[in-house]
Amino acid sequence: MTEFDFDAPIDRRAAADCRKWNRYPADTLPMWVADMDFAVPEPIQAALRTRLAHPVFGYAGPPASLIEAILEMLEVRHGWKVAPEAIVMLPGVEPGFNMALRGLLSPGDGVVVQTPIYAPILAAPLHWGQRRIEVPLKPIASGFSADLPALENAFAEKGTKAFLLCNPHNPTGKVYDADELSVIAASCLRHNVLIISDEIHGDLVYEGGRHYPIASLAPEIAERSITLMSASKTYNIAGLKAAFAIIPNAALRQAFVSARAGMVDSVNLMGLVATEAALRECKAWRHALLIYLQENRDFLASEIAQRFPMIGYQPPQASFLAWLDCRGIALAVEPAQFFLERARIAVSAGEEFGTLGAGHIRLNYGCRRATLAASLDRLEQALNDPKGALRPI
Repeated sequence: MTEFDFDAPIDRRAAADCRKWNRYPADTLPMWVADMDFAVPEPIQAALRTRLAHPVFGYAGPPASLIEAILEMLEVRHGWKVAPEAIVMLPGVEPGFNMALRGLLSPGDGVVVQTPIYAPILAAPLHWGQRRIEVPLKPIASGFSADLPALENAFAEKGTKAFLLCNPHNPTGKVYDADELSVIAASCLRHNVLIISDEIHGDLVYEGGRHYPIASLAPEIAERSITLMSASKTYNIAGLKAAFAIIPNAALRQAFVSARAGMVDSVNLMGLVATEAALRECKAWRHALLIYLQENRDFLASEIAQRFPMIGYQPPQASFLAWLDCRGIALAVEPAQFFLERARIAVSAGEEFGTLGAGHIRLNYGCRRATLAASLDRLEQALNDPKGALRPI
């Protein structure tokens, strides 16, 4: 056992504000929202306790030490040297890409997305009266690939103004390599298409892979890019509402910041504290987390191959989310409904991620291995005896 115990049980229902565990009845295993069940690293907890000792919690701005921690992380982890003024603190990545679309595009402009895709990305262009241009990912033997010719055509389409990239991709867990990103970026530059890149899962890439921020590949790409990152998924602090944008181009940055009006105010001060502690003091914890998550991912792959060969599963290269193709199961209802009603497992319905998601589900394995194993036992029981009563776990 490592010094970090990811198998330790935590009663999350004891916290009345826990959306993940309190949305469904007590007999349901919640494996839907991208929220892990692990305790926040102790250095983050300690930093929050220290801040709580001061009795005033007014509007907050990022201290210079936090900006320094972000810049150090970008340079050490990604080889990307960024000026301090390029960093804009935000309450979340989702507000960030909506700010970008609101501040830098106009109604009627085209926004390219790769489907299936995270539901808030799918919806974002429609919030601002823009046209969503969908380019499906291509399934391949090793996972998924960008359809580069289709992207080129979409970027060349009259009125296309932005590409809303998700890397690593949600829900498939695809990690784009540098060559693929370079081709995509070159196409965006040719057609004067702004790159807005959601990279919230970028610190959760498994062994053998590497996350490349698309803007880090060349200065000319950075000049046409808005990169969005956060410690929220990696360190399980999403409820503290802190993220950041990296926008080297001053004019783009000013337009982006101007889009705050009426939508985004200051960042949660506890989120600022937690982010700095995460970046400075939690490197060993993150390393151990990745090992545990990769073992969960591989356990899931082995169990599916042995017990549920009719379910398609390409193990993700990053994140803690499994994209499962359930079209090989003869079900009278959509898979997510079957999982919930017959197996008492709450998952994200594939259709939330666009029409290509029909027949799929997204399952969160950022949990104790015992919970993951219990969910598979429930699924097997439900498939073998769909009208029978569920055994307790």
